[in-house]
Amino acid sequence: MNLDMNAETPLYMQLKEAINAAIKDGTYPANEKIPTEIELSEHYKVSRITVRRAVEELCQENYLVKCQGKGTFVKSRKIQRKMEHLLGFADACKANECIPSRLVIKRSVTKLSDEDAKTMNVPAGAKAVLIERVDLADGIPMIYESNLFPYPKYKFLLEESLDGSLYQLLKDSYHIQVKGSRNSYLELTRASGSLAKHLRVTNGEPLFYLYSEIFDTDYNLVHICHDYIRGEQYRFYMDDYTRP
Repeated sequence: MNLDMNAETPLYMQLKEAINAAIKDGTYPANEKIPTEIELSEHYKVSRITVRRAVEELCQENYLVKCQGKGTFVKSRKIQRKMEHLLGFADACKANECIPSRLVIKRSVTKLSDEDAKTMNVPAGAKAVLIERVDLADGIPMIYESNLFPYPKYKFLLEESLDGSLYQLLKDSYHIQVKGSRNSYLELTRASGSLAKHLRVTNGEPLFYLYSEIFDTDYNLVHICHDYIRGEQYRFYMDDYTRP
């Protein structure tokens, strides 16, 4: 994007738009360093004062962040998601103009913990179908999801392609319509071991832990959800109460 030296729009604002456009189209990827003040000045043929003002405003608007002694980096955008489990990851990505993808980590039959067995109303030591996946937005890992489905009812999932929406698969192929969630709660935890590795974060990184029980239109349990969500990449919000 070339700057128009004769336009009424100030050069620093044109430069802001140019840098912002480069961030959005991936020229300057999230968490990567942008060119230096001198390099931007030479590239766009403007003064360093103009560059400095444009960069400062982009930092104030949370597009960029300055790291002392290292340079200026593109700040990771937070995925914003309403505080309800059934706003799926794909829908959240669409609302935030991100491209969703999924990586299947594990699919197996596993032994339930006593607590999960109680939730499923089955004997201690009963089996369940375990599906573990990483949800990515624009290629960046956001969520490590661990889902437990009643066995043998959902053993068909062991043979299915699971790189898309599970709820859409259940609806389209098996006529199982997810209705809602219950007993959901959100708390803080920290990444460690394989969880940190799959989410590409350091040990000790803050994570949201989201627990929920998902049921269908007949109020039968579909699955138990254990989600681990990158804290610095996600923001949950709730609707404000409006007095009638």
